[in-house]
Amino acid sequence: MHILLADDQPEVRSALKLLLQLAQELKANRVSEAEDVENVIEYLQVEQPDVLLLDWGLLGAHAAAQLPGLRSLAPAMKVIVISGKPEVGRAAMNAGADAFVSKVEPPEHLVGVIRDLR
Repeated sequence: MHILLADDQPEVRSALKLLLQLAQELKANRVSEAEDVENVIEYLQVEQPDVLLLDWGLLGAHAAAQLPGLRSLAPAMKVIVISGKPEVGRAAMNAGADAFVSKVEPPEHLVGVIRDLR
């Protein structure tokens, strides 16, 4: 499985990358990183990851309008939105995310959501 982590905080990306690489049930043979929305777009124009793990705040004030454009670059990709603000979950799902995970939930929950989306 190929996962693209998109978060502007390097420490969050590092922690998530380690979590995903150690999660045996995911078989994440490739975990890539993007630090801003421009990197995500550039990456998706070349690669087709299976899962995009996307920090909602990375998209800025117009996040809901930008998500469909990202999906169009990799139509088969599953999009999991993450955020430290649980209240944005509904907006993320309405914008077309396949799942939403709050950053305050235990790491095992994220692994389970990714596993279930495959």
